[in-house]
Amino acid sequence: MKTFKSKGGNVVRACVQHISQVVDGGFGLPKPDAVVVCAGIGARTLGGVEDKLVYPIRGQTILVKAPWIKFGRTCGSDDGTWTYIIPRRSGNVIVGGIKIPNDWYPHPLKEVTDDILKRGLELCPELVPESMRTETLPTVADIKPLIIEEGCGLRPARTGGIRLESVPMESREQKTIPVVFNYGHGGYGFQSSWGSAAIASDLVVASLKGVFTVAAA
Repeated sequence: MKTFKSKGGNVVRACVQHISQVVDGGFGLPKPDAVVVCAGIGARTLGGVEDKLVYPIRGQTILVKAPWIKFGRTCGSDDGTWTYIIPRRSGNVIVGGIKIPNDWYPHPLKEVTDDILKRGLELCPELVPESMRTETLPTVADIKPLIIEEGCGLRPARTGGIRLESVPMESREQKTIPVVFNYGHGGYGFQSSWGSAAIASDLVVASLKGVFTVAAA
């Protein structure tokens, strides 16, 4: 964001019901040369997109205070269970997680938290302070006082994979405005962000020359 702003970018917060509102220069914005739609889970309901291939994958994590953890661990099981330990520079550690398709529930669930902690402890007994581990076998109860917060989110997945595509859209002034779609990354948005952004940028440049392409859909 800092780089974006340093190059003249501006951030405007608004509730967009239809992409035509942006194409036509709504919300006090100048009329755009092109529009890039990165609507995430909102691509399912956003007017002008309404992509019913988009669906949520519910995730839940726990943030604990464990600055002695300096390593990460990940374990995937045959049944699809996904357990991971991710330390942060702050000394906090993310313990996760779950992947439940088409679950829209927006809040952390206690039973899920307990299951994640159980799996997290099995994967990484070091979550419990060493002084406690030397006295007795570590338990989930030993981790609970370290909890900072529980988090829940909906990963914006899409049947068939990412949509990276440019299309022409006509404004109310009957001017052709290129619209580039970039969404549907599921739980891999962070890992794929730079590559997807580079492709989306290339699509914008080509579409401004009248060349419209489907890179992934």
